[in-house]
Amino acid sequence: MEKIKSLEDLKNLRDKAKETLRTRSGDVKVTIFASMGTVGIAAGAREVLKMIISELEKRNFSDVEIIEGGSLGLDVEEPVLTIERAGTKITYGKVTPEMAKQIVIQHVINGQPIGEYVIARSKK
Repeated sequence: MEKIKSLEDLKNLRDKAKETLRTRSGDVKVTIFASMGTVGIAAGAREVLKMIISELEKRNFSDVEIIEGGSLGLDVEEPVLTIERAGTKITYGKVTPEMAKQIVIQHVINGQPIGEYVIARSKK
């Protein structure tokens, strides 16, 4: 996996992901919110996002929307991911690239949240 060295690299990665994971209009099965605030980036959020994109591409899963946003105010839990699927939002904290890979396989694609990583749950 290539290392992200600049903001331009991250923007290129985002653009590539949007192209690769282009979803049908309004027909998204899963939304992934990646907290990309300063603290999140410092804690490894870029590498986590890159792993998510890589796993989705590898598994040819395209019914997903990835939203990059600022901090959720959970700085001690960064990097933070929120997965919205089937009307439920699950938030994961202290996500590593390896955890992100497991989250994509088990939760995003197969619909099974990973309880030991969850820091918050809510209904839509």
